Amino acid sequence: MTIKLTTEDFKNKVFNYDTDTEWNYKGNLPAIIDFYADWCGPCKMVAPVLDELAHEYQGKIMIYKVDTEAEQELSAVFGIRSIPSFLFIPMHELPMMQPGAFPKNVFKKVIDERLLDPLKS
Repeated sequence: MTIKLTTEDFKNKVFNYDTDTEWNYKGNLPAIIDFYADWCGPCKMVAPVLDELAHEYQGKIMIYKVDTEAEQELSAVFGIRSIPSFLFIPMHELPMMQPGAFPKNVFKKVIDERLLDPLKS
């Protein structure tokens, strides 16, 4: 299941940009954060894919959702200009922001090669 994040949740679970100037991921699993809006058609198309991925990769990655309408401060901090936008967070590297709706195979490729593969080395 995907987990909805408020700005406060984000600061507690992912990264507190008020206190840290350098990226410092607080999670213990790689993550994907979906910046979306309820009115966004492509966001609605991607939502079931993310739910499937959250189930398939349970215990390996976290998948969070941030409502850009409700969490405008957080959206502004990350410079979200188009939705959906995804923040891919590996464990020991800088996160990667990627706008656009992707098919499931693209998400799986990023998860397997960029989020999980570095953990094996």
